[in-house]
Amino acid sequence: MDWTDFRAAAPGLAALAEERFGAYRQHVLATLRGDGSPRTSGLEVRFVGGRLWLGLMPGSRKAADLRRDPRFTLQANPGDGTGMGGGDVRVGGRAFEVGDGPAKAAYVEEVEPPQPFHLFRTELTEVVRTCVEDDTYLVAQVWKPGEPVRALRRT
Repeated sequence: MDWTDFRAAAPGLAALAEERFGAYRQHVLATLRGDGSPRTSGLEVRFVGGRLWLGLMPGSRKAADLRRDPRFTLQANPGDGTGMGGGDVRVGGRAFEVGDGPAKAAYVEEVEPPQPFHLFRTELTEVVRTCVEDDTYLVAQVWKPGEPVRALRRT
């Protein structure tokens, strides 16, 4: 499932997620180190051609992590303060490196990243938005491929 598939399956949640990722430039990527422990790193993400792309510096540890184990979680920057305006969004999935070719060329044309760089396409396994509703409920909207969005509410 790529971002286009997610947008078709859950357009409202996809729009909220894109808005959250678009509100700030830097976000947090969690990958797995060789020993299985988590590594968190800042990065910029882009939506290009219906996909969520991860562009990484050459030789970065997070690129090595993703090459070894493609599982990741991406946390949208929550913004200033504690208001969570728009909610808190995270995306889980797998990321696979893209070599030179048409997809990378289209990304370079659109984004104009510093060269050289690693480019990873993402496949989504989960998108979660957490927000406060009516100053009463903590609401988690959860989407997984092949399932409708479900909302979990807690007081």
